[in-house]
Amino acid sequence: MPGEFPWGEHPTNGEPPQRNPILDFHACWPESCYPEIVKENELFEHYYGKQGIVPHGEWESFMAALREPLPATLRITGYKSHAKEILHCLKNKYFKELENQVVDGQKIEMPQPLSWYPEELAWHTNLSRKVLRKSPQLEKFHHFLVSETECGNISRQEAVSMIPPLLLDVQSHHKILDLCAAPGSKTAQLIEMLHADMNVPFPEGFVIANDVDNKRCYLLVHQAKRLNSPCIMVVNHDASSIPNLQITTNGKKEILFYDRILCDVPCSGDGTMRKNIDVWKKWTTQNSLQLHGLQLRIATRGVEQLAEGGRMVYSTCSLNPVENEAVIASLLEKSEGALELADVSSELPGLKRMPGVTQWKVMTKDGQWQTQIRPTMFPLKDEEKLKALHLERCFRILPHHQNTGGFFVAVLIKKSPMPWNKRQPKVMFALVGTVLQHVVKEKLGSQDPQGKFGGPRGLPPPSKKMKLFGFKEDPFVFLSEDDSLFSPIQTFYALDPSFPKMNLLTRTQEGKKRQLYMVSKEIRNVLLNNSEKLKVINTGIKVWSRNSDGEQFGCAFRLAQEGIYTLYPFINARIVNASIEDIKVLLTEENPFLSKLSDEVRDQVKGMGKYSLLRISNPDSLQCSIVLCGWLGKTSLRAFVAKNERLHYLRMMGVEVFKAKRKEEDVERKTEEKDAEGKTAIDTAGGLHR
Repeated sequence: MPGEFPWGEHPTNGEPPQRNPILDFHACWPESCYPEIVKENELFEHYYGKQGIVPHGEWESFMAALREPLPATLRITGYKSHAKEILHCLKNKYFKELENQVVDGQKIEMPQPLSWYPEELAWHTNLSRKVLRKSPQLEKFHHFLVSETECGNISRQEAVSMIPPLLLDVQSHHKILDLCAAPGSKTAQLIEMLHADMNVPFPEGFVIANDVDNKRCYLLVHQAKRLNSPCIMVVNHDASSIPNLQITTNGKKEILFYDRILCDVPCSGDGTMRKNIDVWKKWTTQNSLQLHGLQLRIATRGVEQLAEGGRMVYSTCSLNPVENEAVIASLLEKSEGALELADVSSELPGLKRMPGVTQWKVMTKDGQWQTQIRPTMFPLKDEEKLKALHLERCFRILPHHQNTGGFFVAVLIKKSPMPWNKRQPKVMFALVGTVLQHVVKEKLGSQDPQGKFGGPRGLPPPSKKMKLFGFKEDPFVFLSEDDSLFSPIQTFYALDPSFPKMNLLTRTQEGKKRQLYMVSKEIRNVLLNNSEKLKVINTGIKVWSRNSDGEQFGCAFRLAQEGIYTLYPFINARIVNASIEDIKVLLTEENPFLSKLSDEVRDQVKGMGKYSLLRISNPDSLQCSIVLCGWLGKTSLRAFVAKNERLHYLRMMGVEVFKAKRKEEDVERKTEEKDAEGKTAIDTAGGLHR
């Protein structure tokens, strides 16, 4: 079905289509993404007019909302203390500067928080891309949005897409599976929830984020990496047949069951018509009919891997009952009481929703109502059984209720093992194996002298190795207990004895190890026990990088900014405590002389040695701490921080980076002009000499 939808991708459940996420904030605003399309579809209106999902008397409002552009929504990402600092900056500086602004004769409508999203960390605005980019009055605000989006502190995410992770009720110890994770906005929410307590560098829980599309997995990696968590693993499997994983618990291997599963399945995407307006001309019922089976298989695989007492959220950005209530009803019926729908009507107060329906109709692609296609597509005929499913506990978001896209959510609780997963005693399996072995020998006799049909010692033949697609990934190799690489690092940074060195890994088996990565012990457990069956795309955060200049001073590895907050609690040496003013100098100048820094900083770096590696942290004058990696030279001190991250920290400290940036650009432009003039003069003079 690629090519059926905008950008040649399946709609992705309320999240932006696959594009560079760095550009997403100003790349996909609704009115600029498509040529003019007539927002009419007779079959769509006929179909949904008969389904009963829209309350009586609201049909005109429903259709009118679908024809309006979708407001842009943004979510403040990152861990709590950092997110609160950004929110403070956004509300008290940038939003205030928008007050009473007039563009093209109209007063700007102020951004508003989503009433149901916790702690005002999600906002919506009707400002269009054109207005944001072209209006001088909004240039500073636009620069802020783009810059913070590039370094991952703000994410453009559709409002309804934010709902499923919130309803999972994630705790820091939960083992979480995101079955259809790309492009990764919801995955990012899950990671943030794991790290709710910033003082715990290694939460007990983890997120395994899966997607069937190898290319989209790398988009997922990009999103997840911006959160710098050691507790995330990106894998590439078909969600409907993702393998059972093993972990070691108290010295024994056991099947991994997840506490929380997000099952945000591929869907027809007709809830995204306000954003993906190409759906208007391409919508048919065929998409839903084709996807129903896949959606049911993915959901079934999800509940199989859910722990007893665990919670799975099933969601789509489709309004169609065939993709929604029909899937849930079929799943509940075949679970024979192992699953139940949770009543979440009291969760997310302020969110307007419609209860799930219990009756719906099925239509073929040519517009005919049907009573026979796939049995699981239809409502149950037994009224008592239907009532016991409590389908009204599912809910649907309608676009005209809160100016959003359309969406469907169901929250399932697993009460007991699925009936088809109840295991027979191991003795029975052994008995069956013996009988089969005997039968094979009786039938084949001398025709099978090698025992190849029965395998060695009469065991079943080994299963074929998994066929992997896409790029071949570098291996994940953990440092051994006696690896000589670690000892100089431990001494140089005076690492605490509790530092989990067994969780360090590299991506090479031979040659010099250039980067060291860190994972949590739980992710390590998963990696070590499932290397043959799991296609891992990425895991771990970079914590140290090799630098040959450092070898003469006792350590060949410098700290990496990406992993500094994970390492922070374990380092006891080479720490410089700097004032806010010192940090401003370090972030505004590329390689400042020590003479520009305070006496306190200069005193602390004395005796650290040339080219030493250090960490710089500030006093508790902000809601969040600032921890930077630095490099000490003979006469200077440099902060190893990317450009947009520098701008972010400076904003948090009240520095007006926008003006500084414009001034810097003007200086660069004038310098380039002078250089060009000088080059022209030299070229002309050279010509005269010739």
